[in-house]
Amino acid sequence: MIDWIDPHGLWTASPDSPMASALRTHAREVIAELEAPPDGGPCPVTHELGATMAVWIGELRGLFDAAERTAPTMTPEQAFRFASLAAFEDGPIARPARSLATELGYRAGVVRRSLGAEGAQAARASRGRLVPEDSLDWATVILAGAVRAYLPQIDPHGGWAPLDEETSLYEIARAASPPPRLWRKMTRTAVGVRIEETHVEGLAQGDIVLRVGDVPTAGLSVEQCEQLSFVDVEGTAPLLKRIAVLRAGDREPRVIDVRPVSEPRPVDAEVSRDEPGLEAERVPFGDGEVLVIPLGEVPDNLGEELGATLRRERGDALQGVILDLRGNGGGATDGAAGALGLFLPGAPLFPLRRRDGSVEVERAPLPPLADRWDGPVAAIVDGDTASAAEMISGALLAYHRGPVLGQRTYGKGCAQEYLDDDARVGVLRLTTLLYALPDGAPVQMTGLTPSVRLPMPPALEREANLAHALRPWRGPDVREAPVSREVPWPGHGGAIGPCKDPLVCRALRSLGAPRSPTARERR
Repeated sequence: MIDWIDPHGLWTASPDSPMASALRTHAREVIAELEAPPDGGPCPVTHELGATMAVWIGELRGLFDAAERTAPTMTPEQAFRFASLAAFEDGPIARPARSLATELGYRAGVVRRSLGAEGAQAARASRGRLVPEDSLDWATVILAGAVRAYLPQIDPHGGWAPLDEETSLYEIARAASPPPRLWRKMTRTAVGVRIEETHVEGLAQGDIVLRVGDVPTAGLSVEQCEQLSFVDVEGTAPLLKRIAVLRAGDREPRVIDVRPVSEPRPVDAEVSRDEPGLEAERVPFGDGEVLVIPLGEVPDNLGEELGATLRRERGDALQGVILDLRGNGGGATDGAAGALGLFLPGAPLFPLRRRDGSVEVERAPLPPLADRWDGPVAAIVDGDTASAAEMISGALLAYHRGPVLGQRTYGKGCAQEYLDDDARVGVLRLTTLLYALPDGAPVQMTGLTPSVRLPMPPALEREANLAHALRPWRGPDVREAPVSREVPWPGHGGAIGPCKDPLVCRALRSLGAPRSPTARERR
C-alpha cells in the first residue's frame, strides 16, 4: 500500500515520512474499512490518516516553495542541465523527502525563470503534483492505494488502477496491433520526461517532453507516463500530437507535431520484412524438413500470423511443424483458439466455468484451407509455459493431434476480465473463469504433463504456489470424435539437424523414433 500511494518517494516511502509507520500500524483497520458493506458509512481510520498526510505534505510544500523562490535565472544550457537530471530513485527509497522536496523545488524554480512560458507551465505542474494543495482528498488517495495493494492479495492475477493509469493492467504488448508510442524508455525529471529511446520522427534521445497535448508530464507517476506515451489506446484519439519539447542547444522549448508510426517488428534475418507471418527455422528431418516456430506470447492475431507462416513455408519437403512454447506466459484466449483452428478446425476446445457456475464452450474457428495444417505437429513446453500457451499445447494433447514435449507446465487454468469499478474512477482486472482441456482435464494448479520429458531447468514458480489461487476444476469432455485423430510423425532414420537449439534436435529425435507399447499406452 505504501508504494501504491507514493509514486515519487516523497509522501510515504521516504525514510523521514511519518506515514509509513502510521499506515503499517493501522493497516488492518484500513482493510476492515475496505471490506465493510457499501453502506457502512464513513471510514474514520482512513480519514484520520488522510489528515496526517495533509500535514506532512504541507511541510514538504513549504520546503519546495522556499527552494523555488531562491532559484536563479540561468542560461538555457544551464537550465537544460537542471531540467534533465533524474528526479527519483529506482528501487528502495533512501533519500529523505525533505531533502528531495527542496531539490525539486530548486530545479522547478530554475526552469520557471529561465525557459519562458512552457517552462513556467512545467514548473507549476511539478508543484501541483509533487506537493499538492490542501484541497486534495488524501483519504481517497489512501483508499485508492489500499485497493490497489489489496486486490492482488485476494486474487493473484487481479488488480485495480485509476483511469489515468489503466493501461498498466492491460497486456498491450500482446495485442494484434499495439498502439504506437511516443517513447519506449524514459526517465522522470523534476519538470518532465527525458526520452531514452523513441522510434518517432521529430523526437530524439535526450529530449525532455514537457507536455503532450494539454497534459504536462511533470510529476506524473511511471504508470501515467507509460499511458501518456500511447498515442491511440482506444482508437478514438487523433494520431497527431502537439508536444512541447526541451532540447539541448535550444534557447527555449519548442512545440512540435508528430505522427508516430507502428514500431517495426523484429524478424529473422532470413525472412524478408515484406513476407507475412512469424519467424521460423527449417530443420533437416529424415528426407525432408521440420518447421520450428518459436512463440514467445499469444497475441490476439496469432491464428492469422501462424496461418500466414504455414502458407509461406509449406511445400513437399515439409514433414511437420513444431510450436516452441517454452517461456510463453500466455496472452489472449482468442489467439489460442485461432492458432488451434489451423490444426483442429472447428473443434470444441475449452469448457469455461464462470463464477456463477455457468459453463460455456470455446470452439476453434474454421480458417481458410490454405492456412490449415493437417500434417504432424508437436509442441515443446517448460515450467514457464502458461495460460493461453497451455491451452494450445493442451488441446493438441487432448485430441491426440500431436505430442507435447518438455517439462510440466505452469498450471494457470484461469482467465481474467476487465471491468469498470462502481465509482467510475478506475478499472478492475478480476479472475472470472476457469478453463479445462477438451477432455475435461484440469489445468489450474496442475499444469500439463508432457508426452515426452526433456531435460530442462526446474521452474522457479508455479500457479499452485500462489496464495489464494483458485482450486483446480475438472470440466466435461467436449471432444468430438471425428476431430480426435492422431497424425503420426514419420521416421527420420537418425538424419536430424543441425538445430540452432540442441534441445530442439533432441525433441525431434524422440518424435521420429519408434515408440514402445508402454509409451503408446501412456499416450
